Amino acid sequence: MANLKEIRNRITSVSSTMQITSAMKMVSAAKLKKAQDAITAMRPYAEKLTELLQDLSATLEGEVGGDYTTQREVKKVLLVAITSNRGLCGAFNSNIIKEIKNRTDFYAGKQVDIFAIGKKGNDALSKSHKVHGHHNAIFDHLTFENVAGIADNLTEKFLSGEYDRIELVYNQFKNAATQIVQVEQFLPLAPIKSDAKASTGDYIFEPGKEEIVLTLIPKSLKTQLYKGIRDSFASEHGARMTAMHKATDNATELRNQLKLTYNKARQAAITSEILEIVGGAEALNG
Repeated sequence: MANLKEIRNRITSVSSTMQITSAMKMVSAAKLKKAQDAITAMRPYAEKLTELLQDLSATLEGEVGGDYTTQREVKKVLLVAITSNRGLCGAFNSNIIKEIKNRTDFYAGKQVDIFAIGKKGNDALSKSHKVHGHHNAIFDHLTFENVAGIADNLTEKFLSGEYDRIELVYNQFKNAATQIVQVEQFLPLAPIKSDAKASTGDYIFEPGKEEIVLTLIPKSLKTQLYKGIRDSFASEHGARMTAMHKATDNATELRNQLKLTYNKARQAAITSEILEIVGGAEALNG
């Protein structure tokens, strides 16, 4: 059994860790509320924009997406891995890294490059994959304008023929304890079926449906990427809050066990001292 000083040192160490994890949990909880409100408010807009784009496209004949819908033979693929800049958030980052490796195996025999958004993904994936580019500072100033620049860069890579397919891999926020790994095709746009339900709204189009669709596509792509990053940002804080909550509970349990061990060791030491005193007294009396 460890001596009393060692046990006291361990109790102090665990108590300090518990204070840190508890503080991190509260910070993440505060940030989660803001991030959750942002993604919750954005989803209806993103979904309505996609619905409107499909609705308009369904009323047009022929190819209306231009180069954005060009289906080429897939030889070069770019996977956009959206992770976080910091750790201590459970399996949040490792799930994305694992899914990236699964997608790489899926495209075996083809050129697969990685574009990392988030330091953790960049650091881990650069050891085993070709990271074509990375963007770690986006979470410091997460705005639509900053994300739009990244979306334009990705779009240009597809339109120029540098890549035949671009996919987004990120954690979708469900609640603080649940994040769902999503793989979304960014480009080319999925073809819209000609028998899709036509628009039933009484709209007046100016300048015209084709022009409106071609204007909405770049905006829709930017919104899709922004929603993915926003989802990941909210998921990160939810995962970290949950991880720190569990760490605090485990630290509390460990501290209680150490205190029990300390008390038992202290009682044993006191009992041993009493026995020695009684034995010495008996020896003197004898």
